[in-house]
Amino acid sequence: MSHFERSSTARVIPPARPRKLAKVPFAELADGRLQGVVSSGSDIGRVYVSSVAAGTYAYACSTNNNRPCGGARGGFCNHIGALINEAVLQYGAERVARYLRADLGDGEATAHTLHLVMSATRPMPADGKAAASVFSRFLRHLAYLELAPATAPLPEMQWFPPTRAVA
Repeated sequence: MSHFERSSTARVIPPARPRKLAKVPFAELADGRLQGVVSSGSDIGRVYVSSVAAGTYAYACSTNNNRPCGGARGGFCNHIGALINEAVLQYGAERVARYLRADLGDGEATAHTLHLVMSATRPMPADGKAAASVFSRFLRHLAYLELAPATAPLPEMQWFPPTRAVA
């Protein structure tokens, strides 16, 4: 392991299981929410930005053009269900449940049980204010995919100051 890898402050955790990125290309546990981008089932040019808040399970789902999802009326839509499934594949059911503060009891932690437990609380719709920042992060991730593979550090990824004093 190189000095850079040993001194890195960000730990990279491998996915719980490999997942296909066609339906849910971006899923993250951040800002107190499970949030991500989900492809539309009917229009290849449309994506939905979906999120579920930790603790309250308040949900939001809208297109990348800030139009509300037609399926999110009174409960989780199919986009949120797909986001939960892919988050469980990426992070593992226990970690997603712990992050969202979902009490699964003694049952096996799966995406299905997590979805049922959260839906049973009859969550309220949330405002869609987070959609812009989630979609922006998704676009940033896409930009990194277009870069040629390299081992040199990227300037915008150097968030921390150097450990040596600058003269």
